[in-house]
Amino acid sequence: MRHGDKQNNLGRKTAHRHSLLANLASSLIMHKKINTTLAKAKALRLYVEPLLTKSKSDSTHSRRIVFTYLQNKQAVTELFREVAIKIAERPGGYTRILKTGTRPGDRAEMAFIELVDFNTTYEGGKAVKKAAKTTRRSKGKKKADDATETSAEAKPKKAAKPAANKEEKEGE
Repeated sequence: MRHGDKQNNLGRKTAHRHSLLANLASSLIMHKKINTTLAKAKALRLYVEPLLTKSKSDSTHSRRIVFTYLQNKQAVTELFREVAIKIAERPGGYTRILKTGTRPGDRAEMAFIELVDFNTTYEGGKAVKKAAKTTRRSKGKKKADDATETSAEAKPKKAAKPAANKEEKEGE
């Protein structure tokens, strides 16, 4: 029985599963985005996020701990030189899983897993939209409204508001 066992064994023995996750993690760090099955992507997220957190403190001890998991010098170097700098301010949630449908051969659910800070598609689109919303539109409309109204029309609006307040006070 597997009471309370939350680990997905992925149909493999322990040593095979560890080497699979180490290779997937190394590929994710090197390429920033990989395509795999949904189950492997979810297992990989649990495996790689603590390593990414560990990489924030660049010390010899941290490098050795991460190397025991990855067993790949190039991936460790890439992690501490490039990835750790980008994720320094992020408090967690370094990866994103995007479902991509099923594999034609066996109908396995496929997914992309990627490092969030290295995807420019989402970040670039949001930044451009926010900048477009906050520039000149509201200022331009106010100026256009003020130009069409005369000063005589604006004065009764201001006078009407205090009168309404006086009526409310008298009613109380």
